[in-house]
Amino acid sequence: MLSVEQLREGILGGEIDTVVLGFTDMQGRLQGKLVHGAFFLDSVLGHGTEGCDYLLAVDVEMNTVDGYAISSWDKGYGDMVFELDLDTIRRLPHRPGTVLIQCDLTLEDGTPVHVSPRAMLKAQIERAARLGYTALAGTELEFVIFEDSYEDAWRSGYRDLTPANLYNVDYSILGSSRVEPLLRDIRNLMYAAGLEPESAKGECNFGQHEIAFKYAPVLTTADNHTVYKTAAKDIASQRGKSITFMAKPSAREGNSCHIHMSLRGTDGSLAFWDEATGAATPLYDSFIAGVLATMREFTLFYAPNINSYKRFAKGSFAPTAVAWGHDNRTCSVRLVGRGYAARMENRLPGGDVNPYLALAAMLAGGLHGIEQGLELEPETRGNAYESGAPTVPTTMREARELLAASAIARDTFGQDVVDHYLNYADVELAAFESAVTDWELKRGFERL
Repeated sequence: MLSVEQLREGILGGEIDTVVLGFTDMQGRLQGKLVHGAFFLDSVLGHGTEGCDYLLAVDVEMNTVDGYAISSWDKGYGDMVFELDLDTIRRLPHRPGTVLIQCDLTLEDGTPVHVSPRAMLKAQIERAARLGYTALAGTELEFVIFEDSYEDAWRSGYRDLTPANLYNVDYSILGSSRVEPLLRDIRNLMYAAGLEPESAKGECNFGQHEIAFKYAPVLTTADNHTVYKTAAKDIASQRGKSITFMAKPSAREGNSCHIHMSLRGTDGSLAFWDEATGAATPLYDSFIAGVLATMREFTLFYAPNINSYKRFAKGSFAPTAVAWGHDNRTCSVRLVGRGYAARMENRLPGGDVNPYLALAAMLAGGLHGIEQGLELEPETRGNAYESGAPTVPTTMREARELLAASAIARDTFGQDVVDHYLNYADVELAAFESAVTDWELKRGFERL
């Protein structure tokens, strides 16, 4: 990571020529501008830059769509300010001479854009601080590697692609080694970009792998997650390959994004563990209870796409039951660790998750549990898929209706935020429900 002075010296010395100003949109993508270094020093460093407010009011295809209060044809599609977070200056070593600065979004008068994912997470961080806590998190993001380039994948309609491994390589050293040139590049280049990679391992789907990074404060984790996801695609593309983080890219195992979270006191003290008794604290229990109590209502923030819900299947290691257990991978919430390592793992999100939205939802749910003094339900032992526990929504429409009916969501995030993401769901559902799929053609073209 660079200081402002180091960035200035790099630009003036000719080492840095491009400054990427990026924010994370609703879909979890880095969006923004590539600014020439000299212009950045002269005109941007002091006050930021601007971008169209439609960037938080489009679909995945970047089409302008109706229904958003923040932006419309009637409002003239004005600007938002990209407010530079100068604590996030980092090199992008896979792009020579380039640094990235992550941004918050504000209106022209300095008011935060509350519906932006980073603002939603920062609001929950401030809420935790008022209660005397700071949140730490780590995201475990899985992906599938293909030997085909993104351009070739597009031209083939994403059919008949060649995965980097042709069999299940879960924990296989041989399987990882076969794709290690790419995995090694990603690990080392992300380390040079200020992240702390821990390890890489194979997963179950063909060509599926995971690179884990060390936990950090939740905002840093969300920032790093977005940088890593964007850079991994870029690095793979530079090598003629492609990577997908889709939750369910094929009929085999989906891509997960397990999220680990814990609280500490703002002074760094333990919050989830009592060293004297060697057991979890009542506060930890209430936090878990809150995450579980809000899980169904907040699922749209954990599973934000139509495809997300294809991943939830019995016996798939993706959860279906709203339940918790000690080191139980069949539950949506798995508890691991002791002492400072005591933490909860939320196994609901997939690889397509927007980390800011998921972390905001998870932290909000846990803080709700603490504020309300919720009691933790009994642990689920054995196979949670067959436990009879309440289940997570199985479709985006069900998740949309649960969020719409949630008083907790409105009180926690604000009506404007809830309405914004309900419209996001409505846009996706309308697009999906009007599409003619390969499944329909295959079953109906001749036989119906």
